[in-house]
Amino acid sequence: MPTDGPSWDDLRILLTVHREKSFLAAGKALGLATSTVARRVEALERALGRPLVHRGNTGVQVDAEALGLVGLGENLELGLEALRRDARDATVAGTVRVSVSEGFVRATTRALARLRVKHPALLLELASESRQVDLARREADVGIRIARTGSATLVEKPMGRVHVAPFASRSYVERRLPEARLGRDAASLHDWVGFDRGLERLPQEQWLRAYGATRFVFRSGSSTAIEEAVLAGLGIGLLAEVQASGLDGLVRLETEERPPSAEVYLAFHRDAKKTPRVRVVLRELEAELRRHLG
Repeated sequence: MPTDGPSWDDLRILLTVHREKSFLAAGKALGLATSTVARRVEALERALGRPLVHRGNTGVQVDAEALGLVGLGENLELGLEALRRDARDATVAGTVRVSVSEGFVRATTRALARLRVKHPALLLELASESRQVDLARREADVGIRIARTGSATLVEKPMGRVHVAPFASRSYVERRLPEARLGRDAASLHDWVGFDRGLERLPQEQWLRAYGATRFVFRSGSSTAIEEAVLAGLGIGLLAEVQASGLDGLVRLETEERPPSAEVYLAFHRDAKKTPRVRVVLRELEAELRRHLG
């Protein structure tokens, strides 16, 4: 018997025959002629000095004593695939800058943290900005937005909608709204928490004023600050349902009409998707946003 063991090509053919149960199917899977597969298996049998497969009416079956070779082939296959995967991942390197509004910081950070584990050469920058950065001028690589620009140089992919509702702390409800219902005629009697005056053009802020909210006891450009102010019982505020409903101590108020929801977009420069590092970030963020928005 030759001292040299079987090659990867030998094991690959034997492994495929084991999986496909026929020389014909194995040949199709490998892109080889059926006669070539049979000839290579016979050559391996001669080299090892023992039969490896049995031909029968139900197809080809690998001999039980040859299953160790099949297992060796599977291990080599997994190892080679890991090497190929590592080679692909090595190209995912460099810095990707993501710009989001504060309300998406938690979900985006979760997604980027997972991605960093998969691609150690990837460097990530997350900017939480109230202003809308200019993606067309590459101030950031990726943006999560609730408004479209209509720019021809950008892809603005809809991810779903953010639904908002009035929330108040449990203590505020117990003191002033025991039925957790807020009619339009009573809105002016309550304390409100809202965005800075510079953000009054937001549809949600316009809805508040149209519904009768007049007494704003706390304003901020930070959605986290607004959330904390509502939790502290300062007043009623419009919060994203997907986040606020998971916070202990908040109560969703019933109103005569629903506030407007907002479409969320994943935005990036058309050329950015050609870059591997940006492409993997886009894929991870899209999956996270679709989970987050339900």
